[in-house]
Amino acid sequence: MAYKEEDPRVAATKGKYWGIFICWLLGNGCLFGFNSMLIILDYYMYLFPLDVATLGRGGIAPFVVTCIIPACFGVANGHVQGGLTGDLSFMCPEFIQSFFAGIAASGAITSALRFITKAAFENSRDGLRKGAMLFFSISCFFELLCLVLYAFIFPRLSVVNFYRSKAASDVSLTVKSDLAAGGIGSPPNSFSIEDPACIERLSTKQLLLQNIDYALDLFLVYVVTISIVPGFLAEDTGSHSMGSWYAIVLIACSNVWDLIATYIPLIEQIKLTSRKGLLIAAISRFLLIPAFYYTAKYGDQGWMILLTSFLGLSSGYLTVCVLTEAPKGYKGPEQNALGNLLVLSLLGGIFFGAVLDWLWLIGKGW
Repeated sequence: MAYKEEDPRVAATKGKYWGIFICWLLGNGCLFGFNSMLIILDYYMYLFPLDVATLGRGGIAPFVVTCIIPACFGVANGHVQGGLTGDLSFMCPEFIQSFFAGIAASGAITSALRFITKAAFENSRDGLRKGAMLFFSISCFFELLCLVLYAFIFPRLSVVNFYRSKAASDVSLTVKSDLAAGGIGSPPNSFSIEDPACIERLSTKQLLLQNIDYALDLFLVYVVTISIVPGFLAEDTGSHSMGSWYAIVLIACSNVWDLIATYIPLIEQIKLTSRKGLLIAAISRFLLIPAFYYTAKYGDQGWMILLTSFLGLSSGYLTVCVLTEAPKGYKGPEQNALGNLLVLSLLGGIFFGAVLDWLWLIGKGW
């Protein structure tokens, strides 16, 4: 019996919901380890002088090694997030949305785990350390699970094979077009340089120039977000009735609303698609910086919780709007490269936001 090739229209949807779920898990795994390290800031502030390397004696060498460890997290996150965003950019938009929803969910999940462990071991120094070790053990297991999913399960889905084959076809046509234009060899008889599908691939510079506003959107969104969370929330929230729980509650609010916001663009009627509108929204978020400063100085904890929730809501919403709109209208290889560029801008915003985080300490006697 002759093999019947699968209908492309069927292949483009077969396994789509499994793909969406796996993308959510992969997004979770992308930042689960980093968020586990980030969310236990009260543990570091209380127990860090009991570090394993020196048994509490301190020293410059252990400090440098400790700094290298989160740096490795950052390098790994940059590779994984950039690579996956590029890979998913030439597939259906729901994959990108689900991936970044998973990234947001990792913060919400680690916040929930932190609540549980803090409540269970709040009065025990050894308990806090055991809770941190539990965090990292869960993270390692989950990272391994995501590796297996991406390497062995995700590529077997029909919808993934369909989009990857389509992207490979775009690459092939682009290469043939470049060869013909450069006079290197001759294309096969079935290939025509005048075929509308056989256009030259835009260079990385051209892609960046055409999408500079999208790149700027993500950069500005994360400069503002990371300049406030977690540094400002750990240093500038003052003394409140919640005590040591206060900073954790604020970070949890930001993470939860960030997660909720990543699903809002699924409702087309309230999805922001205007390029000018996205840029205005990203720039206007700088008003949150003085808002946080004056709320911490004069407002109560209710206003601070509301403001932190809005910070997470706007961050998740704008991120998904940009990353699902930007790749539209490009060929597979260009969508892949554009996804990498946008994540580079996002991570650049995270870096500069972390640097600006230190400005909150000016005038505090450090």
